Amino acid sequence: MTKRKTVRPLVAATTAIEREGRPPVEAIRSAAFQQFAERGYPVVTVRDIMKACGLTQGALYNHFRSKDELLHDIIASTQAELERLCLNAVTEAGDDPRAQLAAFVRAYVRRHCRLRVEALVANREIGWLDDKRVAEIRRSRRAIRDVLVGILSRGLERGLFSPPTIDGQEDLKVMAMALLDQCTHVSMWYGPGGRLSEDQMAALYAEMALRSVGAKSQTN
Repeated sequence: MTKRKTVRPLVAATTAIEREGRPPVEAIRSAAFQQFAERGYPVVTVRDIMKACGLTQGALYNHFRSKDELLHDIIASTQAELERLCLNAVTEAGDDPRAQLAAFVRAYVRRHCRLRVEALVANREIGWLDDKRVAEIRRSRRAIRDVLVGILSRGLERGLFSPPTIDGQEDLKVMAMALLDQCTHVSMWYGPGGRLSEDQMAALYAEMALRSVGAKSQTN
């Protein structure tokens, strides 16, 4: 697999790693996220990670066989949790596609605001994984996309959505990817302490998503 060149880190760490009060595996994961976000995966060593979380180097090998396995673990775990949150949000929203779309977007955006370091590492450093591990994570990403496509399809069939067309046709997969891209990239610039809270950002993005697909008013 051809590896890309090292890129300049997009963010600096904003929170010190907790050295006490958490299980070693969680301390390792937290330190890895911060170190990879600050400096990029290829530059960071196992020693750097263990020093950051105040554990011995042997502690890592009790949980992970290599730095590669650690990177896969932190990306796969955050991806799996995102998929779970999106599915739960849609399930709890009822059977109205408008409510489902709003709930999906709110859950997705809130998580990307709250865990922006994790999102940045997952999206930026995935290229360092081998093909099999990348394929596993992409299956989860396709599953999330397909949930969104399903919502759009049901809304269209029930006359609740009136999305843009190209040559008289809708492409729901493209629209889903565009919505996901917009929501994902909130992690590139959002920071706590700004004018809008995480919940306000989530509500704003949900409203933009509904308008972008031409959602009919729920009072109709």
